[in-house]
Amino acid sequence: MTSLPGIPGYGGFVRPSSYLRPRRQSQPMTSPKPESAIDRDQRIALQRIRDFLKVRTSYDVLPLSFRLIIFDTSLLVKKSLTILTQNGIVSAPLWDSKTSTFAGLLTTSDYINLIQYYWQNPDAVNRIDQFKLNSLRDIEKAIGVSPLETASIHPVKPLYEACRHMLETRARRIPLVDIDDETGRAMVVSVVTQYRILKFVAVNVHETQLLRKPLRHLKLGTYKNLETAKMETPVFDVIHQLVNCNISSVPILNSDGVVTNVFEAVDVITLIKGANYDELNLNVGEALQKRSEDFPGIYTCSIDDRLDTIFDTIRKSRVHRLVVIDEDYRLVGVLTLSDILEYILLEGEGDDSRED
Repeated sequence: MTSLPGIPGYGGFVRPSSYLRPRRQSQPMTSPKPESAIDRDQRIALQRIRDFLKVRTSYDVLPLSFRLIIFDTSLLVKKSLTILTQNGIVSAPLWDSKTSTFAGLLTTSDYINLIQYYWQNPDAVNRIDQFKLNSLRDIEKAIGVSPLETASIHPVKPLYEACRHMLETRARRIPLVDIDDETGRAMVVSVVTQYRILKFVAVNVHETQLLRKPLRHLKLGTYKNLETAKMETPVFDVIHQLVNCNISSVPILNSDGVVTNVFEAVDVITLIKGANYDELNLNVGEALQKRSEDFPGIYTCSIDDRLDTIFDTIRKSRVHRLVVIDEDYRLVGVLTLSDILEYILLEGEGDDSRED
């Protein structure tokens, strides 16, 4: 009797699909790479920070007592500069008294935009003293830069939402805007900065001590295409760097590449206070000599410093950025508070649900 393949009851029956699908070789099961102790601690610390930010509100960050200065949009730019310097602040919420609405946040970037306008339109320098804050939008349109920061958040929203909003809008600070129960109108409560948020985390989340990975393994900060200047560089050139690269500081190097100082956006406010725009013709070295005597200096770190020590520095000192240097004090990179905030919010975000 002949065996007929493919007919039930006979040997060698084969399904048609067997001719179409190649047989797979069985692969040995590979177990996932075990998580190292330092990776586990890093993950736990980030998870604890995010959990903390999700249960705390922006109200919680505010000190028990604080002062809030708000500018009316009809105020002269010249007067706003005087008020900022007299009170030692670098930003202020804006209020439109005609519409009784929050009108944005005035920052050093807006004054730098005004300087750019002056540089592009030197004939307008005589009119700058008459500019009002509500004319800044027209100036920003004229030079083609981003308009005033208008992002805000309700103070009872989770702090995590405020942080995400700051990252999305690339803002370094965000106003807290509430609604008045009686009038139903907006009411500016305060302004929360990246520094205040990170210090709040450093003081209250003890697991920051678990962030023991060095910067070189975190890809945290900027290390390529860095903007730099020298003491002899004209201030106007540095201002162009700040605007064109959307950065808040430029490291100052000597001829050997050693970091000697940092020119910050807030240094511009010191130069033009009293509407003395001639000071902008100085070079960087001359401009930095006009800083106040209580200037805290620049903060540095190495590529081998860990995030736990950086959080400790933030807890103890008013830090806005750290210049990363090597053992010879040469420039390696720049670490900003925006970099740190982005890391603690987004790094390994999908791993937060893992069991410890």
